[in-house]
Amino acid sequence: MTAENLSVPAAELTIVGHYDKPAGYGTRRPHGSPSWLLMWTQAGEGRVEQAGAAFTVREGDLAVLGPGSAQRYRVAPGAGRWRFWWVHFQPRPSWTAWLAPYALATGCHLVEDVPAEVRERVDRAFGRALQDARWIPGRATPAGPPSPPAPAVVMSSPARELVLGAVEEVLVLATASTTTARGTEDGDERVRRALDLIAAEPGAQHSVASLARAVALSPSRFAHVFAAETGQTPMGAVRRARVRHAASLLEVTDLDVGQVAAASGFVSPFHFSRAFRREYGLPPRDYRARLRRP
Repeated sequence: MTAENLSVPAAELTIVGHYDKPAGYGTRRPHGSPSWLLMWTQAGEGRVEQAGAAFTVREGDLAVLGPGSAQRYRVAPGAGRWRFWWVHFQPRPSWTAWLAPYALATGCHLVEDVPAEVRERVDRAFGRALQDARWIPGRATPAGPPSPPAPAVVMSSPARELVLGAVEEVLVLATASTTTARGTEDGDERVRRALDLIAAEPGAQHSVASLARAVALSPSRFAHVFAAETGQTPMGAVRRARVRHAASLLEVTDLDVGQVAAASGFVSPFHFSRAFRREYGLPPRDYRARLRRP
């Protein structure tokens, strides 16, 4: 089975593909898609419309479209081609927070101009996703994606987890690198360094004083600059990073809630549960149960 026959893929399907389409190619879904769709442009230009937003994607742009809204995408008018990777999938819950700063409309996200030094790694992640989509436990791993790469429907649960791991890598690379690039050009370098420290070790015993020392500022000056730059306090940023780290642990490990709390830097399961509920709207145990519900 290939995605060529799936103009509206079923919600439960994970599908990976690569297209190099000439002018005239396009897809229209008046009722949207039940699955999420991610598109990574390697060359040429595409035109995307969804949920009232319309935009052009170019080399190094990542578009992520949510389900349920009418969508249309095609080779951009005047462009000779559009070469892009695409994946239909259901996201892990923590991904929506990473994409939120890039929303153009409800369920419509655009990460523009991913830095050149990251693009090759993103390409490799997609190639690995297409390769892993065909993996079956007990069989030898395919030597590499087919050439030309044909779309693949992921048929096994282990293969789906491998593909989602590659998609997660793409999202992390794209969102983190563009945030860093913006901070370097338009923001305060000291705030960017502090955010990098928090993201690298969310469970560490960060404090306003320790972060201020790391960027050579007094605690009061650091707190003022950080809040002006990000709209949140340093410890608020630490708390959100810890909660997101905890969400990842709940998704992919069998650690109990107390162990997740400790590994994420919370002083007690009670404080962890309260912070987690504030961020995700439900307690950690319910969050995990929802993920594992058939």
